[in-house]
Amino acid sequence: MKRGKGLTFVGDSRVQKYDKPKLNRDYSEFPGRTEEFYPDFLLKEWVTGAVFLIGFLCLTVAHPAPLERVADPTDTGYIPLPDWYFLFLYQILKYTYASGPFNIIGAIVMPGIAVGALLLAPWLDNSKERKWTRRPVTAAMMLISFGIIFYTTWESVAYHDWETQNQQGQIVFSNLDTEDPVFQDIIRSNCTSCHGGELTGGSGPNLIEPDLNAETVQAFVENGTGEMPAFKDQLTDEEIQQVSEFVANLELTSEEDATNSTNDSDVSEE
Repeated sequence: MKRGKGLTFVGDSRVQKYDKPKLNRDYSEFPGRTEEFYPDFLLKEWVTGAVFLIGFLCLTVAHPAPLERVADPTDTGYIPLPDWYFLFLYQILKYTYASGPFNIIGAIVMPGIAVGALLLAPWLDNSKERKWTRRPVTAAMMLISFGIIFYTTWESVAYHDWETQNQQGQIVFSNLDTEDPVFQDIIRSNCTSCHGGELTGGSGPNLIEPDLNAETVQAFVENGTGEMPAFKDQLTDEEIQQVSEFVANLELTSEEDATNSTNDSDVSEE
């Protein structure tokens, strides 16, 4: 049993004396170093968030997202383009060692290594130094990653065919009737994979803009041309004639004409 100092009598018992724990000091004792969470700290966060939100909204109004034609899964000629923050991955997939038979390397292995390095960063460099020049492992990983992302993003933007990219998603108004049996039964399954879902072009040429006559279209369908195969063994003479007449009758129209045509067809159905 302890005796003497540190003991105090409470009634007829001996209880060890202890100091009352100190409470946290008031923040006012440290001017300029601490602040109240509410409303001081939260007010700063809300103001900062509001500034960024307003700036983002102004940017979306000044540069709205481009509106393209309705997505068509049958249009295999359409080449999608990711947003700017994924362009570096899009560019990497163009390189020989990351595309074709090595596509799994560019799509899975290389991004996996980058994400794994990011997850292992706390264990690869556990130094307590705050100056980046004294943390060579982390600094090197950061600089190499930034350099790769910057270079591949720039290369993707600089060498991409933006004119073709803008044309392939362009909204084109025409007298194309997608409900026509010829389009549904023959053209959709044989032509749209190359010429686009609206026949405005993909890997194959635009079939609406040129002034094509039925005889020319029929010759192309029967005999093929360039990369286009011949369809005389796949389609009957009657089907080829129907396709030729359908394509020859296609023409560009204005938005107003297209709207009026749609309204007229709705009225006739009623």
